[in-house]
Amino acid sequence: MSYRHSNRPSPSRSLTGRLRQQGAALVIALLIFAVCAGLMVAMQRQFTIFYQRGSNLFLGEQSQSYLRGAEDLASLALVLDYDQDKQREQPRDDLTEIWAQEATPYPLEEGGWLMGSLEDLQGRFNLNSLSAPARDNASTNRPRFTPSQMQFVRLLQALEENALGEQEAIALTEAIADWLDVDTQARFNGAEDDFYFGRTPAYRSANRPFASVSELRALATMTEPLYQALAPLVTVWPQQPRTLNIHTAPPTLLRTINANDDLTPLTVTEGQALVLKRQEQGFVDVEDLLSDPVFADRALDDVGNLLGTSSGYFLLSAQVEIAGRQARLYSVLQRRSRQVTSLVRASGSL
Repeated sequence: MSYRHSNRPSPSRSLTGRLRQQGAALVIALLIFAVCAGLMVAMQRQFTIFYQRGSNLFLGEQSQSYLRGAEDLASLALVLDYDQDKQREQPRDDLTEIWAQEATPYPLEEGGWLMGSLEDLQGRFNLNSLSAPARDNASTNRPRFTPSQMQFVRLLQALEENALGEQEAIALTEAIADWLDVDTQARFNGAEDDFYFGRTPAYRSANRPFASVSELRALATMTEPLYQALAPLVTVWPQQPRTLNIHTAPPTLLRTINANDDLTPLTVTEGQALVLKRQEQGFVDVEDLLSDPVFADRALDDVGNLLGTSSGYFLLSAQVEIAGRQARLYSVLQRRSRQVTSLVRASGSL
């Protein structure tokens, strides 16, 4: 009997080889799938970030466009008011005019809203008016405050819940004057670099006009409750102070009008009487205000020089909401005749 030798693999060995090849192919396929899935996840993440970033930029630009539109509308209202004032015998700016109306939300076509309001900055006390040096008073042998400084001392005592005593008000007024003047010599009750170097962190006095009301927080003897009470009543614009508008000044500021050498403010009752008369009859001019019985037998020529009836500087507070996101714009607008210019813009306080 003879046997033939065959090179053909056995069926079992051939099946095993095919299974091994298929297993290797499956592993490679799974590996490729895992790599592709990882790449897709990474690409999806990058795309989401890119999309969100683009959406944020678009919404930001859209919000800024609406806020600039609110600024244009505010400028238009101020120009219209100027044209109407020219037709009056005695032009003035008061709270009955178009620019002073209460803000109402304006609905936007794509959803959301836009609103804005104007406030007369010359209806606030200008902090930069405190920089003038006090004059010597020969009769009392001590410094005599300028009319603006005396008015501010009265204002600090008229803040109701956060009111200061007279000596505390004088100390803070002197500290502000030191903050503004160009020298480093501390005034009586004032503060200069030697005081502020002792704070943590240490800093120096500005020795220049205020750029923002928020600088008050850096001053000696200033507290946060006092700052919050004072901030809505003061401004740093214009940097060359103008007169206080008697038609737009709030009741607290009307109480700062008093006799030349009297550091106390008017009483709450006297202030309310002035506001009531302004609402019912109005004041023709500064002389009409100072002739009110509230000021009987008081010498008012010093403080009278600080008062006026018209304004050229206004604060726009605008707010917009788009896609559930809000943005704000604060803009200081200067009006000269029929021209309105934005002096500074910010998303925070001015």
